[in-house]
Amino acid sequence: MTDLIQKLDLSEFIASFKDFFARPKEISLQGDENFYITILQELENFSLPPLPSLANLDHPLMLLQKFGTLKLDEIASFAKIIAYFSMIQKSSLIPKDGAFKTWLEKIIIPPALLEISSYFDEEGQIKEGTFAELDGLKYNLSRNKKEISYQFSHLFSLEKLSSYLVDRQIHYLNGNECLLLKSGFNHVIKGMIISRSQNGFFYLCPESIVKLKERESQIQDAIEDLLFQICKTISQSFQKHLSFLKFINASFDTLDHLQARSNFAKSKNLQFLFRSQTQDLILSDYAHPALKNPQLLNIRFQRNLLMITGVNAGGKTMLLKSILSCAFLSKYLIPQKINAQKSKIGYFKHIQAIISDPQNSKNDISTFAGRMLEISKILNSDSMLLAIDEIELGTDSDEASSLYKTILEHLLLKNNKIIITTHHKRLASLMASHPKVELYAALFDEKNQTPTFGFLQGSIGKSYAFETAMRYHIPPSLIQKAKEHYGDDKEKLNILIEKSTLLELELHQKNQQLSKEIQKTQRMQEELQDQIKHNQKEVQQTKQKLQQTYDEALKILKSEAKNLSQIHQNMNKAHQVLKSHNDKTSKAKPQSLSIGQMVKYLHQRGVIVGRSGELFLIECDNGMKLKVKPQDLTPTTKPKAQPNQPKINAPKNSTGITLDLHGLRVEEALEKTDKFLSDCLLAGYDEVLIYHGIGSGILSRAIKEFLLAHPKVIRFEDAPPQMGGFGAKLIWL
Repeated sequence: MTDLIQKLDLSEFIASFKDFFARPKEISLQGDENFYITILQELENFSLPPLPSLANLDHPLMLLQKFGTLKLDEIASFAKIIAYFSMIQKSSLIPKDGAFKTWLEKIIIPPALLEISSYFDEEGQIKEGTFAELDGLKYNLSRNKKEISYQFSHLFSLEKLSSYLVDRQIHYLNGNECLLLKSGFNHVIKGMIISRSQNGFFYLCPESIVKLKERESQIQDAIEDLLFQICKTISQSFQKHLSFLKFINASFDTLDHLQARSNFAKSKNLQFLFRSQTQDLILSDYAHPALKNPQLLNIRFQRNLLMITGVNAGGKTMLLKSILSCAFLSKYLIPQKINAQKSKIGYFKHIQAIISDPQNSKNDISTFAGRMLEISKILNSDSMLLAIDEIELGTDSDEASSLYKTILEHLLLKNNKIIITTHHKRLASLMASHPKVELYAALFDEKNQTPTFGFLQGSIGKSYAFETAMRYHIPPSLIQKAKEHYGDDKEKLNILIEKSTLLELELHQKNQQLSKEIQKTQRMQEELQDQIKHNQKEVQQTKQKLQQTYDEALKILKSEAKNLSQIHQNMNKAHQVLKSHNDKTSKAKPQSLSIGQMVKYLHQRGVIVGRSGELFLIECDNGMKLKVKPQDLTPTTKPKAQPNQPKINAPKNSTGITLDLHGLRVEEALEKTDKFLSDCLLAGYDEVLIYHGIGSGILSRAIKEFLLAHPKVIRFEDAPPQMGGFGAKLIWL
């Protein structure tokens, strides 16, 4: 494949495509091509989040198979893959009824692996709160480093040491923080001399720092030991799900292939040309990736052999490479610059290119022998796309014409598609009458004496060797002698060929002009159709928005109507109860009532605040005001119920009040915390303690986020070890 990419001048283009991969891989995509085409078509309408950049995980998978222990970064790589698939499975961006969604739903991630993936952040580091012991060690390490900084600040502030300081910087030497001191410092400070400077000064690691560095080393060793144990435990869990890890790793590569192709197409404004069941090869507005300012290629290759003849440096080789490049990129589902809607490409088992190297220094015999060797390897191939540049290179043209005619006819019998370029008219004339042969001639601008890089279908082109030689400053006298040697008969034949070409060119130009008019009309029709479709789409979208608004309004209306209906039902029930009660109490002796008097109505207590005709206006304890008949009220002398005072747990020997959240769900814990802090504020407490425990760390993180957002919390920190440590928060209000 690499050799073919180089022959077709696609190396730079393929390299730019590979930059879109999340991890390095070959461009070939193994599997169901039709499935991949469907996914690529769906990806044109939405974009996935970028895949995480990862290394190849084949070695870690092999290590797991041998019951080995993975490194932390290798475990994190698997965690990133699992977390990514879990994320996109829940994404609302993916169409619900597409093939991509169906493919994702078939990936069922084991809960144990999902839990492990939650241990890591986006950088592949273990999240805080996942392992309490690890958090404690990291906390101690951080405090130790702060203590080192504090010790150095303290030393810089000592007046007795200032006269010995060369500078007020912390120097790092052999992994140690040092002071640079003048001689005689030993009367003021003790420590370990690390080295001497070129000026005779001493690099000293103070004694207090030496102890702190020893402690730091011990903490680091403890962290490494703990991480190894964590990796060992996770690796054992991975070994139980080895088959799934292999599957998800392969699925990641598949998704990487598809997403890279989609993103490459969008970023470079390229199109996919998918292969179809056809023998035709039609390219519309195609541009070879290696050309900077290409003339767009339009070609219809509908037979089995395309023979390209004509002027030197007229683009014959590039036409050959363009056709093969298009077929190669289509085979590997790589987007390219082409009008895909008007183009077609068929299926080919193999794509072969026999292209001469202009810088090759081999002699004629070795060149021809090399050609024969390459052709001998493909004589028995079928359903192949073959290109041969300068087919008669390296031997006598008359002999080669007969030989290659026989070879080409043999290859045509095996249903191969062949493209050749040649300057020799004998082979072209021998093959021109073959029903499976199609001719293309490179055109030459007679007026300006330059190639046009255009092609005329159905004609044998002249090589214009004499004209090309003159353009490159070969003396006219030499060219005239060459023409004399060439002979009048052959020159007359060339003149006939030229006249035929000119007539065909004139016809071609008229056809081109007519084609342009037709294309212009077609474009106008397409634009009109696009505008109609666009308008229809806008109308449909407007209808959908109106329908959605209507549905939402109807939903709200139904909800309100339901509530209103419930209110009416409750009022009717209350009315019936009141009516029944009135019937029972109407015969009772009326009570003497006055404004300000405490009364009881049904199950409510309240106070009379006014009177309206025969009705009394009472204000209930719950704040509700009612108009009630006097016979429905009962005088009472009980005082108005006082609101419950906040209950506060203030144990002895504590710096404040406490709240224990152990065993609660996050929502319940946050609700209790909110009420607890409100009660504490009302009671006047300014220092409180909340126990949330360590556990999985979920509750700890939720409490931390809640306290950060609370407007009355001045600050908070993890409690001291004797008061709960990482499992509690000390809060100042």
